[in-house]
Amino acid sequence: MAHSTLRFLALPAAAVFLATGCEAAPSVPMTPLVPAQAVLVPGDPGPSPTIGAPPPRTRDTVVLFDGTSIDKWTQRDGAPSQWMVQKDGSVQVRGGDAVTRDSFGSFQLHVEFLCPEMPEKAGQARANSGVYLHGRYEVQVLDTFGQEPFMGAAGAVYSIAPPLVNASRPAGHYQTYDIVFRAPKLGPSGDVVESAFVTVIHNGIVVQNNLELPQPTPGGIETPSLATGPILLQDHGDPIRYRNMWIRRLD
Repeated sequence: MAHSTLRFLALPAAAVFLATGCEAAPSVPMTPLVPAQAVLVPGDPGPSPTIGAPPPRTRDTVVLFDGTSIDKWTQRDGAPSQWMVQKDGSVQVRGGDAVTRDSFGSFQLHVEFLCPEMPEKAGQARANSGVYLHGRYEVQVLDTFGQEPFMGAAGAVYSIAPPLVNASRPAGHYQTYDIVFRAPKLGPSGDVVESAFVTVIHNGIVVQNNLELPQPTPGGIETPSLATGPILLQDHGDPIRYRNMWIRRLD
């Protein structure tokens, strides 16, 4: 059906902003949303309910990008990021991946992103980027509006799990990721004794529900697992824009 998408039952707004610590698994609903709840409806489902979400006013919150400066980010080699701040308060991908100067353990992360319209492209060439947690686990950014969920779709943890549902908005519209990440637990020798876990809320809808991350995903920082790590935003050669990015430590 042309110009249609799948709309799924969203969580209550209170479930989107998860502000508890996560000594155990992240405090989120444990019953996955399943495709049986889907209803095919015409047109664009409208803006994400978490667009413009302000950072929590807590001491453990760090604003990663406020629309004016990219100084909290570097290139992979530590040199200043080459990403370009735009007049609309976004920053455009260019010149390599962007990596936060700070590292984080367990956290709550809010990211807004825009996939440009690229109708001449298909598959992984269609407005590709990614949000890497600890620089090692990629939540895929891609224009997959209206498509069935698949391993490389927006909201997928690349190479580990497809999204439970397709919660994408059309290209040219800002979208949101609200992510709760529990860092891996390491033993005395530095070995991982308990995997990392992640919950991903895409445009207000759970697309990964307390997912175990048994190994890193391709393309990230190739280092042994650590208790902390940076946020990495991927430059895949496409002019993705990001804005309103903040993180809250949950350690």
